[in-house]
Amino acid sequence: MERQSVTTGVGGTGAPRVPGSVMKKLPEVTLAFWVMKIAATTLGETAGDLFAQTLRLGYFLTTVALFLIFVVTLVVQLRSSHYNPFFYWTVILSTSMAGTTMSDFMNRDASAKYLSSGATKLGWGPQGLGLGYPAGAAILISILLVIFLAWKLSGMTFQIRDIVTLRGEALFWSAILVSNTLGTSMGDFLSDSSGLGYAGGALLVTGALAVLVVLMKVPAVPNVVLFWIAFVLTRPLGATAGDFLTKPAAKGGLDLGTVGSSAVLATVLVVLMAYAQARERRTAPAPAVEGHGLAD
Repeated sequence: MERQSVTTGVGGTGAPRVPGSVMKKLPEVTLAFWVMKIAATTLGETAGDLFAQTLRLGYFLTTVALFLIFVVTLVVQLRSSHYNPFFYWTVILSTSMAGTTMSDFMNRDASAKYLSSGATKLGWGPQGLGLGYPAGAAILISILLVIFLAWKLSGMTFQIRDIVTLRGEALFWSAILVSNTLGTSMGDFLSDSSGLGYAGGALLVTGALAVLVVLMKVPAVPNVVLFWIAFVLTRPLGATAGDFLTKPAAKGGLDLGTVGSSAVLATVLVVLMAYAQARERRTAPAPAVEGHGLAD
């Protein structure tokens, strides 16, 4: 079976693994990784809004449906014996879609502030908790810290390249789901409530990510810490980018709509996943040949 190294950090590669290293289950964290992450989270934003708002299923029903999809995609990923780009990025996409509607359900309600065209209701069931973006973000940060604390107390590594057990992957994906939900709350706050607008919010997050790149050169700052901060921050970048694509021009967007934006982003993501799959096959070592040589 294939045994390879997995890298960690914000944009570099880790040291080569020694023979006998663990099975590769997660992708290398390179520039291509972050491009696909932003594409997946932007699609998650537009697709989540497509189901909840455009199709008027509401935040509650959409959250339940997308969370079930997340569970199914996660089971497929966990059962895989090696890294498969389609499996991995499908889970990332499902966490982004579920995170979008989970955040909206926590932070929004049925008030005119969140509903347009004179609507008084969006879908069946509870319309939302109406906590607001700051309170929602504070709750999600607390949950994420609890996950990291449980992860720390478990004694399992935070190094992405060394996550190989079922419990380790469960902690990893729990943190991914919460961080994507948190990123949605942060992105919506920057776009809608901070006064920065879509472009301003995206510019602020991009600046913060640039700082993280600089901090990669500081030996005292662990790359694992930078990875998780970057993972959270790329979600609001995707959220603001999604809002910029879908919202009307009067609100500073391009008015492409959730259907058109989702279709374009889905095409981009599928192309990137296909490229990653092809690259994975090219770089995989040839299987060992069993049997005797020419002369014995």
